Amino acid sequence: GLQGRARSLTGDFVNRSPKSLISLAPGCPSPDTFPFKSAIITLENGNIMQIGEEIMKRALQYSATSGIPELLSWLKQFQIKLHNPPTIHYAPHQGQMDLCITSGSQDGLCKVFEMIINPGDNILLNEPVYSGTLQALYPLGCNIINVPSDEFGIIPDALKEILSKWEPEDAKDSSKNTPKFLYTIPNGNNPTGNSLTGDRKKEIYKLASKYDFLIIEDDPYYFLQFNKPRAPTFLSMDVDGRVIRADSFSKILSSGLRVGFITGPKPLIEKIVLHTQVSSMHACTFAQIMILQLLQHWGEEGFLAHVDRIIDFYRNQRDAILAAAEKWLSGLAEWHVPAAGMFLWIKIKGISDSQLIEEEALKKEVLLVPGRAFYKNSSAHSPYFRACFSTASAEEMDEAFQRLAQIIKESL
Repeated sequence: GLQGRARSLTGDFVNRSPKSLISLAPGCPSPDTFPFKSAIITLENGNIMQIGEEIMKRALQYSATSGIPELLSWLKQFQIKLHNPPTIHYAPHQGQMDLCITSGSQDGLCKVFEMIINPGDNILLNEPVYSGTLQALYPLGCNIINVPSDEFGIIPDALKEILSKWEPEDAKDSSKNTPKFLYTIPNGNNPTGNSLTGDRKKEIYKLASKYDFLIIEDDPYYFLQFNKPRAPTFLSMDVDGRVIRADSFSKILSSGLRVGFITGPKPLIEKIVLHTQVSSMHACTFAQIMILQLLQHWGEEGFLAHVDRIIDFYRNQRDAILAAAEKWLSGLAEWHVPAAGMFLWIKIKGISDSQLIEEEALKKEVLLVPGRAFYKNSSAHSPYFRACFSTASAEEMDEAFQRLAQIIKESL
């Protein structure tokens, strides 16, 4: 409504209005009453980033719902450089690429799900899947159809088999209930660590075009791929305007700042912005200003150099957990080498359910997430564990797997 729109535009209007304009319209508080006046932020290399009084006033004020314009502009150019979506030059109604800032990518994804799903709709995803996604989908009353996958992600032939129960023209008939979308984490999948190959993505995109469903590309680990060149994204293949892509700064800048961004067809992005207007209003302005100043300070080259340092760190962490697994779990468990992300997905041999092992591990002060947490039927047995290698030291991982090996041997 008009009031929501007025509130969402308030901050941007105040900051950009000409000096001669006397405004009695926006309902924003006076920044002169805020107790925070300036900030100095020290970067890891010792450089200083200063947020002076005038910028601080802006950082503490309401801002545009879609994101502060300079950050949006920076990110749009960066997305175009990274993915070169075919939709860049489309007309808005044809699905022109657009982008909005969200309070972390999870906020954006929840809004995407709520925008698309009606109770009873069919949606596709590949289990095991991030438990936060399942929790977001359950209340919406959709039918979750699992598409089989392996260490290289979704198996296109398995997807083709599932879709064969419909005819391509059924998508025009709402009574046929063809799938609304396919959801996937294509790189460093949480929990499996698996990554979808470029060739498989092309096959999957063709099927999405044929059966006319959307693809939700949830890619928080895009910048944590250990091998170069990075796999092409669904967004880079999107000739139809059917890809909604979720990106996150959580894994590369800060998880606590809660800044992510959703890229997709303009008509759908506009609906997400409308939803945000009446919910959170906008992502934290201060966090956006911090990130904008950092990106302007670094430039694209500096940002990518930072990403390379992060990749080196996580690659070393991955190698450390693999060394510990090899040392203690050989013959007791099996796993695939993750090509991205921060997770190792471990299958314990000779047991049907990892829940019992989890309880024993907790007694020995080792915390792991049992596999059943990542399936829609959370009571189903699973012999898997998810081990995260982001924060533990090599010594801690070694000790944890030594204790785990002892537990497994005792339980067999």
